[in-house]
Amino acid sequence: ASLEEDLKRRDFTINAMAYNDTDGLVDLFGGRDDLKNCVIRAVGDPAERFSEDALRMMRAVRFAGQLGFSIDPATRQAITELCENLRLISAERIQAELVKLLTSPHPEMIRDMYETGLTKIFLPEFDRAMETEQNNPHHMYSVGEHTIVGICNVEPDKVLRLTMLFHDLGKPDMKTTDDNGIDHFHGHPARSAEIARKRLRELKFDNATTEDVETLARVHDIRPEASEKSVRKHLSKLGDRRFELLMKVMKADILAQSRYFQKEKLEQLSDLFTIYEKVMTDKHCFSIKDLAIGGNDLLEIGYPKGPALGKELNKLLETVLDDPGKNTRDTLLKLAKEDVLSSS
Repeated sequence: ASLEEDLKRRDFTINAMAYNDTDGLVDLFGGRDDLKNCVIRAVGDPAERFSEDALRMMRAVRFAGQLGFSIDPATRQAITELCENLRLISAERIQAELVKLLTSPHPEMIRDMYETGLTKIFLPEFDRAMETEQNNPHHMYSVGEHTIVGICNVEPDKVLRLTMLFHDLGKPDMKTTDDNGIDHFHGHPARSAEIARKRLRELKFDNATTEDVETLARVHDIRPEASEKSVRKHLSKLGDRRFELLMKVMKADILAQSRYFQKEKLEQLSDLFTIYEKVMTDKHCFSIKDLAIGGNDLLEIGYPKGPALGKELNKLLETVLDDPGKNTRDTLLKLAKEDVLSSS
């Protein structure tokens, strides 16, 4: 009934413009100027707009991240004052805005969510990370700033950026300081994985994303030996997709650290990736399905159905992980026959 009344209730000025052939552009709140000046500004009274829908506070930061805009000071102040209202918003809606921000061209604006009090509502561990210093030669940022730099150093993939968000959030709980004043964070990957699982479930992420991020957070600090055997064993545990994601996480993590041995770390990671590519190109076996024999072959030589079958296949896989040259039908059948005879 009233275009003006409709536009008054839009969230931001850049979203409160309309057009028709008779009147042309209808811009009652300066949206065109804000678009030109790259500003996110609430329509009218920011407190009123955010009281109508508290998710708009996250949307303000998310739009700024996607568009590379700044947030109008009055709008930002209203977010700071009303951030607690975000507790009224469903987990699914918060999840959607978080992912859009993290995968935007400016994920570092999650810092603005921290500064305005938004992250304390859905991810208080991030606030603790921002306030936790790392007095350690390998680091030059607080845990939180390291996290932000890490997010920016990985491609805009949902799993990768969520992993970088969570990978060190266990550090504040695990922090110790030695007699020389050096900080250590032993056991933080496992704690970070626990936090990731808890918060991702609360935010209603799908199981596949949750499991990927939890797993990658748990193993992000491993340092596989740059050898084919080591790569095969890690591929066996993680699978090729997760192993490749892990290498991207490790690189982003290194790039967010201090310059202390950084060059050497990156060279070692490059060597690891070269070996990974060779293992994949040469089609090395790193899973039971890639063995030259299967369960039916074991049944034919006398293995009973049940746990013994799986146990033997796993034993054969370990043999092949150590020496891929043994992944032939004749060799594996010979080994399996020896095992079944010794157990009878």
